[in-house]
This record gives sequence, C-alpha cells and structure tokens, in this order.
Amino acid sequence: MTIDEALSKPTISVPEAGSLFFGIGRNAAYDAAKSGDIPTIKIGGRIMVPVVALADKLGLRANIGRAAA
Repeated sequence: MTIDEALSKPTISVPEAGSLFFGIGRNAAYDAAKSGDIPTIKIGGRIMVPVVALADKLGLRANIGRAAA
C-alpha cells in the first residue's frame, strides 16, 4: 500500500500506519498508538487508525471518497 492509497481509506491498521507514515515496525507502531502518538479507534476487537485524524496530525490531506485520477 502507498501513502496515497492509505489516504483514500477511512481506516488502516496500526502496523500499516506505522510503516507507511513513520517508517517504524509493528511493535513500535503499537507502542506509539498506546502512547497516543498515532491516533486510534477500537472497532470490535481491532485497534484501527482513522486516516483523517492521522492526516490532520501530520498536515496531510485525506482523499476519502474522491475518485482516483
């Protein structure tokens, strides 16, 4: 997955967010999520990263709902 693809989704996994946006591994990503550095929501039993919140935090623009050019 690319950053542009991630910015077009409503949520991504914690490891995907860590790898794509911060260049960190799975354990470091979950540590960052636990400390609040990566914003998360809990859906059922899964911890997910809301892309809009992460994009806002990083000064990026999410493309959710936009047609691919």
